[in-house]
Amino acid sequence: MFDFSKKQYDIEHALMLHADSFVVMPAAAIYEKERLEEFEEVSKKCHIYLIGLTPRVFLEEVEQAGQMALIKFKVGDNPVVVKSRLPEGSTLVKEDQLFRVLGKDGEEHGIDDVDMAQAIKQVHPVHFDVLYIGQAYGKAGERAALDRLEKHETLQKISLQIGAPPGKQLTVLLLEVISANRMLTMFNPFAKDLSSGTERIRAGIDKLYGTTEKERVALYEASLIRYFQPRYNKDFKDSFPSTDMKVLKDCYDKDFSSIIAEINFDDLPWDLKSEQVPAAQSHIAKHSLHTAEERSMFFSS
Repeated sequence: MFDFSKKQYDIEHALMLHADSFVVMPAAAIYEKERLEEFEEVSKKCHIYLIGLTPRVFLEEVEQAGQMALIKFKVGDNPVVVKSRLPEGSTLVKEDQLFRVLGKDGEEHGIDDVDMAQAIKQVHPVHFDVLYIGQAYGKAGERAALDRLEKHETLQKISLQIGAPPGKQLTVLLLEVISANRMLTMFNPFAKDLSSGTERIRAGIDKLYGTTEKERVALYEASLIRYFQPRYNKDFKDSFPSTDMKVLKDCYDKDFSSIIAEINFDDLPWDLKSEQVPAAQSHIAKHSLHTAEERSMFFSS
């Protein structure tokens, strides 16, 4: 339990950051220009990237049993069978290793990739093992994550050092940090200093709208690195939130008490994990920016 009477201020603010959209692709696909075009609308907004290992997923066979499709995958080295209900009166047709669902009226129906990924997760654990987290922004957001990845030394280092173990592949997850700021404000009527509440509320609003996209991207990256502790990252693993990086110093000057960075997508095809963090669908990285106990209002540790 917190003893709020020991806290310095009656008003404290936490900046809340989360990803709004994502793109997933095998690492090798970043060199395939034609393939990248289908993701271009979203990927050009993504400034954060995660490099990790995921299991290879192969579609091996689809069989029909009544109105159910039995879809057989190989996930890594493991056989996985997913059941999917077919539209009434429809049949499965196989042509040149491709499967189509034909309705009784002759209309074609697809098997949704996102639904299949979610179904696989229900019957077999599928993880993205985070190895590296980075960002690309430029001066005014003109650089996207893919621009950085095309000539990424760490990605090449990972490829050379560990390659793709049997049943695994290097995968890239691109994240778009939401363009609007959110702030959590804590009111403490038991604080030592009750004289500046109105001023701190006003200052908090100024801080909320005054935090730039570049600062959000930098804070989000640093928060995730500190949280996941990826094997191939060096910066921020131990230093954040104490850092000499200018863009982060500017954020300290805005006097946020804490940073909360979230990854929360229902349709990610796997759970995220690292050597330090167990697998989960959603992750919340929480960091107090001030080490003084009297300022730490949001988290117990």
